[in-house]
Amino acid sequence: MTNLGVSLATDVTTAVGLARRAEAAGFDEVWATEFVHRSATIAMGAFTAATSTVGVGSAIAYAFGRSPVVLASESRDLQLLSGGRVILGLGSAQPNRMRDWLGVDPRAPAERMLELVKLLRRLWSEPAVTFEGRFYRVRVEPVGPAAAPPAMTIPVYLAAVNQRMIAVAGRVGDGIVCHPLVSRRILESHVLPTLSAAAQAAGRSVPKIAQMPIVVIDDDIDMARRVAAAQIAFYAQHAAYRFVFEHHGHSRLGEALRNAATQNDWSTMIDSVPDDIIDELAAVGSAAEVREKLEVLVPDADHVILHSPSVLASEPSGAGLPSRSYATNLDAIIDTFGHNK
Repeated sequence: MTNLGVSLATDVTTAVGLARRAEAAGFDEVWATEFVHRSATIAMGAFTAATSTVGVGSAIAYAFGRSPVVLASESRDLQLLSGGRVILGLGSAQPNRMRDWLGVDPRAPAERMLELVKLLRRLWSEPAVTFEGRFYRVRVEPVGPAAAPPAMTIPVYLAAVNQRMIAVAGRVGDGIVCHPLVSRRILESHVLPTLSAAAQAAGRSVPKIAQMPIVVIDDDIDMARRVAAAQIAFYAQHAAYRFVFEHHGHSRLGEALRNAATQNDWSTMIDSVPDDIIDELAAVGSAAEVREKLEVLVPDADHVILHSPSVLASEPSGAGLPSRSYATNLDAIIDTFGHNK
């Protein structure tokens, strides 16, 4: 059975109101996001305090922006506060953001992630932990007469695009969070074979799949496609996703987008996104059209996380996007897909 969720990539105050709306409408999950000015763990805490039944996930929190002990403590508190509703989704961030935002050496992110997940699970289950790894060295001993906290299990989902990180998800993850640029074709030909092989080699079942399709609900189909193209262009300017477009026969697209991005030329960036890429990655148009398209994009996912373009939250200058807000599109998504309307 597929769990239906929505990502909330906006300021925490707005996101809390949307989380309440999603829960009231019958969504199964709400997912916090993280960026340079937005904390996933703070948002998750706010969601759990504002709701009572809906699952709360991170899609994603930066895995390497917190020490292992702090991340383990934050996620433990979130799980307690929520009554067991949390999914901890972790991602490495792109290499330049690891270096420039998080102050972390961007080399070997897959190996670092593997070590971190193993360490987190020990910190959640053992009262005393001594860990000597390649990336982390931790020594946690009982402090004073205080009782050790009870052992805890928290599902860990890993964001993965490249083959090494997908293999790590297969080896140690409870699930994988697919980037919005991961189409159904890439999922089936690239992600699932690697994920399944790694899980089998580790003697584990295949992790659950969370897909995050871009969704724009607007009766003006041309504008809906333009908004989706803007979000795709925002992601595609980064070299980390080059192979996505090579896979779809557009090997030079990323380079063209990066060149336009250096000039802050959003109009050119949006116009450069081919129609077939929009069709592969986004469900756009009227409510009925979006429903029909999602059946094609994400037919078998364990979690479907509907993703409104965050460019609607702060329209890039000169992009020619609608003046409607991010929350307006989220409201349309919630009204269209809510079970309890």
